[in-house]
Amino acid sequence: MEQQDDELIRFDAHGAEPLPPASIEGHVGRAGARIWYASYGAGPAVILLHGGLGHSGNWGYQVPALLQSGRRVVLIDSRGHGRSTRDARPYSYELMASDVLAVMDELSLDKAAFVGWSDGACIALILAATAPSRVAGVFFFACNMDPSGTLEFVATPVVDRCFSRHAKDYAALSATPDDFNGFVEAVSLMMRTEPNYRAEDLGRIRVPVATALGEHDEFIKPEHAEYLAGSIPDAQMITLKGVSHFAPLQRPAEFNAAVLSFLDGLSS
Repeated sequence: MEQQDDELIRFDAHGAEPLPPASIEGHVGRAGARIWYASYGAGPAVILLHGGLGHSGNWGYQVPALLQSGRRVVLIDSRGHGRSTRDARPYSYELMASDVLAVMDELSLDKAAFVGWSDGACIALILAATAPSRVAGVFFFACNMDPSGTLEFVATPVVDRCFSRHAKDYAALSATPDDFNGFVEAVSLMMRTEPNYRAEDLGRIRVPVATALGEHDEFIKPEHAEYLAGSIPDAQMITLKGVSHFAPLQRPAEFNAAVLSFLDGLSS
């Protein structure tokens, strides 16, 4: 029976499925932070970048499917998230993109495909724009590339359950477990003011991109997703039916099928 958690009741209570044992796991020092990473399996590399306030464990339903497809999977906790630390400088998507390149260098990965979720999608698309030689393609899920692309925030039970899980996981994983409120404030400031990519910036991207959005996304305007798909040369637009900003958790089989279809279409 297909896993389904549209209301995130299971996620709030238990989190995603536990990650399998990693082939390689560690930290890399980068610009005042220690960035956690893990690598699984062998084959063409796929880097999964989680959303804001979350961590790599949120990909628990995606890692097994990607491994089964014959791919190497790399997870990275963004600076200040999960098992990664940060210094006092403000969060920025460009800084976190440079952290990803440091992990790739540590793992001797010349190039990888990216699956980015929310803030992770911003990081992935910035890499596509600024380091295209390292990017095989980007599955860009549920994200904006300028602040005008977001909806006015409305608290819902689903959003509250996700936030509750993030708070519990932060306390369990972070090197600063009592600083969740400060963490939320700092990440939220970045989200309100960044990124600031214009249509002409997006038009210079030359790697394959799929822009995906859940039919009921709570944070991203659907017309913004359409604008991104129209501004990035040859980008696909994918609407995932019946799900919201949390599709990888809500209906993993459908999300994974869309990701694998995109990855299968990339030239090796």
